[in-house]
Amino acid sequence: MNPQTPFRLAAWLLLAWPAVAQTGFPFQDETLRYGIGWQSGLSLGEASLTAHHTDKGWVFTVSVNAAVPGFTLNDSYHAVTDNGLCSLELDRSMDHGGKSGTERTTFDQAAGSAKRVTLFPASGGETTFSILSCARDAVAYVYYAREELGQGRMPQAQQVYFGSAYMAHLTYVGAETLTVADKPTVTDHLTVSLKGPKSDITVEAFYARDAARTPLAIRIPAKLGTLSLELAR
Repeated sequence: MNPQTPFRLAAWLLLAWPAVAQTGFPFQDETLRYGIGWQSGLSLGEASLTAHHTDKGWVFTVSVNAAVPGFTLNDSYHAVTDNGLCSLELDRSMDHGGKSGTERTTFDQAAGSAKRVTLFPASGGETTFSILSCARDAVAYVYYAREELGQGRMPQAQQVYFGSAYMAHLTYVGAETLTVADKPTVTDHLTVSLKGPKSDITVEAFYARDAARTPLAIRIPAKLGTLSLELAR
């Protein structure tokens, strides 16, 4: 089977369905909350993702708060895009075990360049680099992928920016049933490959078969096991 066939079929079914008000991104503002834990079930914290539409585009905010004995992680990201989900700005504030840093990347899409500036500590400096047309930061790419899946298309592999540049590539695995809110739910299972200068990681993502292509669960490999993010209903 062509890997895009399930998404084209889903898009056709959505178009054939009686017209109703669609909820969630990209139809309206949205806030999603996730519990973070080991796949064994031990809770570690929570994360939230918010999408807010403006006249000029979208504003996305992400917060992650988690802890294991002897180590805490408190991150927040603020991403601004145009209506085509091309990045305009990404702010990252990170606190990993008491080690803090804040930086901002601004994207000049017309000039084909971006500038990354370390705001804290002040001695971090700045870097300017070239970007391709409609470059996206990692947060914007998450939402771009959902929009593409909702249209029955597989998102194109592309370079995304999250501090360093990473090549992001999504692969459709197949339908998989997960337990969501104590009910078996059929999801679309994809893998997300991220390759950067010093990292090569593959994340599993499970999307609802709704118009918004809501991420229901994300599994991230780690040294101590698999971290799981599950949507709180």
